[in-house]
Amino acid sequence: MTVLIIGGNGFLGAELVRQAVSAGLHPAATFHSRPGDHDGATWHHLDLRDPARLEEALDTVAPAVVINATSGGADWAVTAEGGIRLAQAAAGRGIRLVHVSSDAVFSGTGGDRYDESCLPDPLTPYGAAKAAAETAVRLLCPDTAAVARTSLIIGNGRSEHERLVHALADGTRQGALFTDDIRCPVHVTDLAAALWEITRSDAVGVFHLAGPDALSRYELGELIARRDGLDPARLPSARRCDTGLPGGLDVRLDSRTTQQKLRTRLRGAREFLSGNSPKLA
Repeated sequence: MTVLIIGGNGFLGAELVRQAVSAGLHPAATFHSRPGDHDGATWHHLDLRDPARLEEALDTVAPAVVINATSGGADWAVTAEGGIRLAQAAAGRGIRLVHVSSDAVFSGTGGDRYDESCLPDPLTPYGAAKAAAETAVRLLCPDTAAVARTSLIIGNGRSEHERLVHALADGTRQGALFTDDIRCPVHVTDLAAALWEITRSDAVGVFHLAGPDALSRYELGELIARRDGLDPARLPSARRCDTGLPGGLDVRLDSRTTQQKLRTRLRGAREFLSGNSPKLA
């Protein structure tokens, strides 16, 4: 099985590459600014805003499966149009597509957990871009594609949120962790393993890959601080509802239906953050 990982030098993409190589695969992966540092992958430059570059990458690799793990943020041309362009290409070539989406597609105003049947109702440009891309994937590739929504991705000290916690505790960065912004964090190794499990199957449709623990960003920060030997009392807190920032407050992905289909167990943050301090890169 020839697999192309879009965004292979990102946080999630790098873990997908690592697990593939560990399993004896030789994946192809793309980068935008610089190639990843894993020698077990073949690296290809790609800008999803450039249709010719995409066609060139697909011609060169000739993948049976593409995993889109790229993160273009709120850049509509990358996250929305790039995701749609990839779905069109996959549909035209008969390539299986596993598209990583986000809990940002939901408003957080539903008052309950969001399961796989819930329709997007985003409040932010990023959420809207993700919703547009995943909708295109589902409609253009209904028999060959899987959409995997996830939440805050945490790692062994290397995720954006973990670095933020350290910077706030050290006083090297201004800001605060919100006490009313609820998500369901997932560990990057669990997420990547689940994505590989879906990739190797013929499963199609929407899947939710998030941890079972619903935590505020501040509660998550406290867990990270305790694991890493930091004083949680040094973490500044605030309420997002007082800031006027857009976005959902209480967005809880319900992953129970997807979890029943997987061998990979998606651990909760209280479990995977209970160990010793990681080594920061």
